[in-house]
Amino acid sequence: MATETALIVGAGAGLSASLARLCAGEGMRVALAARNIDKLQDLCRATGAKAYGCDASDAGSVAALFDRLDGEVGTPDLVVYNASARERGPVHALDSAKVRQGLLVSCYGGFLVGQQAAQRMLTQGRGSILFTGATASVKGFAESASFAMGKFGLRGLAQSMARELAPKGIHVAHFVIDGGIATTYAKTEENRAQARFLDPDEIAKTYLQIHRQGRSAWTWEVELRPWMERF
Repeated sequence: MATETALIVGAGAGLSASLARLCAGEGMRVALAARNIDKLQDLCRATGAKAYGCDASDAGSVAALFDRLDGEVGTPDLVVYNASARERGPVHALDSAKVRQGLLVSCYGGFLVGQQAAQRMLTQGRGSILFTGATASVKGFAESASFAMGKFGLRGLAQSMARELAPKGIHVAHFVIDGGIATTYAKTEENRAQARFLDPDEIAKTYLQIHRQGRSAWTWEVELRPWMERF
């Protein structure tokens, strides 16, 4: 079997790092993309991944990323979009420029990355494009309009792409991460012991499972939450 390549966009600590370690452990080549790649150096050393600078909200930057990958590793077999941004606060007081940037990162960036990945995957008739959503993908909270708009839009993009591309051999799936991720939000060992947060290593296993699903029973959306989460 040829070596697979995984691209993680919006890479950082937490879920992205867990995905990078899991994919590398499975023998995959790993590419990490982020605006600030300095923060990725330790992860690259640990996994053998290569870091690429990319602003996911900029079409030229995303196109340049995939052009570089074309010359260095070829078309990724797995593309994960983890980038997101938000502007918190009451809707009447939100900074419109920051809301716009949040939408560009959380939603438009997903389109740009998904488009570039699809263009290449269509030529080989296979590949997986996975989008990371949140509770805000399906439920808008007070003082979180910016995040809800971005995540609702990303979910709609994923659903549309899944219906369009599945018949052509490309698996598109959206993940509703319904709760805080341990390495990001858990501040105490007590919180970790009580399983109040999702373990990013367990989330990563589910991503890989979806990537490897047989085509006769593909999943377009997965909802993950800690066992004690109310819903």
